[in-house]
Amino acid sequence: MPKNTPGTLFTFSAALLFVLLLATVNAGARQIEQGEMAGYLLIPNERVEETYNGGFSMYVAAWPLLEEYPGSRFQTGLPGTWMHAQYDDPKPADKLYSDIEGGLGWWRDTRFATETPKFIMGGVALNFCAWANGPGAGKGRDWDEPNGKYGVAQLSPWVVWPPDGLNLKQGTCGELFGYGYLPLPLTEAKSTTAGKGVPTGNNCWTLFLNTGNFKGPVAFFTPYFWSSVTVDDPNLAGMFLDSRPSQPNRALQMETQYIPSVQSVDTKGHTYARVAPTSFPRGPQGDSVVVHRVTSYNKKALWDAVEAWFQGGPPASGAIDPAGAALHSFPGRGGATWRIYTPSVPREERAPIAWSSFATPTAPDPSSFGYRWDDQFVKKKDTKNGPLVCLPEYYRLVGEEGKKAQWVPVPPKDVPVETGLAEVRFGRPSEESSEPYVTPGDPDSCWKKPGPVAGPFEAHPGDGSVVTYYWYRFADQPALLNADLTDKERESLQARVEKLHQNWTKNRDYLAPPTIGKLADIDPALIVTPPPGLEIGYVPIATRQAARD
Repeated sequence: MPKNTPGTLFTFSAALLFVLLLATVNAGARQIEQGEMAGYLLIPNERVEETYNGGFSMYVAAWPLLEEYPGSRFQTGLPGTWMHAQYDDPKPADKLYSDIEGGLGWWRDTRFATETPKFIMGGVALNFCAWANGPGAGKGRDWDEPNGKYGVAQLSPWVVWPPDGLNLKQGTCGELFGYGYLPLPLTEAKSTTAGKGVPTGNNCWTLFLNTGNFKGPVAFFTPYFWSSVTVDDPNLAGMFLDSRPSQPNRALQMETQYIPSVQSVDTKGHTYARVAPTSFPRGPQGDSVVVHRVTSYNKKALWDAVEAWFQGGPPASGAIDPAGAALHSFPGRGGATWRIYTPSVPREERAPIAWSSFATPTAPDPSSFGYRWDDQFVKKKDTKNGPLVCLPEYYRLVGEEGKKAQWVPVPPKDVPVETGLAEVRFGRPSEESSEPYVTPGDPDSCWKKPGPVAGPFEAHPGDGSVVTYYWYRFADQPALLNADLTDKERESLQARVEKLHQNWTKNRDYLAPPTIGKLADIDPALIVTPPPGLEIGYVPIATRQAARD
């Protein structure tokens, strides 16, 4: 996966480092060690010309990776990517890590998690000094140090974005979630930033979705999110995504940071492991398609038409012009670095699983990537939400002379009883109730002045939370009051967005639709209708998310 929420590390008590429900095992059983499985699934895709530097889109299968949510240490993503700025040669020598990553997954700071993944935007400012996951969501929880929580502005009047991440419909099981980022010229480039003589560009990288119940732009990173670091270091001016195009040839991977596992040694000294039940979606032919239609764009795709519209030309439809798109093909190969280990094992000694013994990467068509499975080791499972392929649960550590040891899948019947692994129960732990997300309530704060025009309203997504939101005039939302924009610049932005609200509806295609499968849905509770009179130029902004009573 991409580094979905970069650097989101929590301090856990020893009791929560690993959460399992363990049944009592025989007194003669060997000691069971707790561990994890982690690594990357590598998804090669063919390069396109470097001129397709105006963003990307793709479709990713959304499914419940684990049978039961294993607790707040769980952090893993479904297939995703990292979109970095494109540089001319010679490339900068300094470390300038900054990108858009995010995607579908689960994170250690997810407060209202279920087996169904959520989506975050995952913009990373210079070297993780800040990150922005969506409107009102970013690094940390202290609003005195926003660290990216004002980095994303709400654009759509039809989707409310919870701070814990955008929910998919509960039970989503293999459907395709379409998303991508394209720049829109919503603002004008500036020669000064926060009163200093450094420029800020006008790339408003905008999240577009294509789902079963919503299509179109949702939110965008404010240019100031990227350029704010240049105020203290003018040498960095012009180096970030506010003014740079995007790198079109991106890594595509599934990053897994933690899946629970256990290990034990039998009386002969052989080491066995068991991992929490892990699944992939299953298609009609028994295989798993996980990525579809990875596409890169140039400015002909959308930017040129929108820019002409804002300068007095005819309305742009918002649909991506295929003349500005390049489809990445899949060669049908791939790799895996998943490893099973206990915390005491040094990184260089962690043994990989024999992924290729049961999974074969495949490209069922040039624009799709997935896996074929060996029926000897995987099993098919039909759930109320859809068909799955269950990966091997049991492994034996096998080492050959001259070769590095690896974990080889074994049938449950071949695991010695004395290991006690069959008695282990992986389940959702009992954890303390999640603290609510709460935005500043100071009457003089940007949340109150000029403040909302309607609300409060409540949404009840399927994760068990209650999202409280208000309607703000678009230009008066807190993110834009913290975007280094003058009143005049915000009013110009307001006028442009009103054009979008009048012309770009939520029920027609913007991204090219998939040619296979079915689209996933956003949680229906998050699809909202503007109050009468607020249909144009107003947006819903979440101010609180808390556990449902």
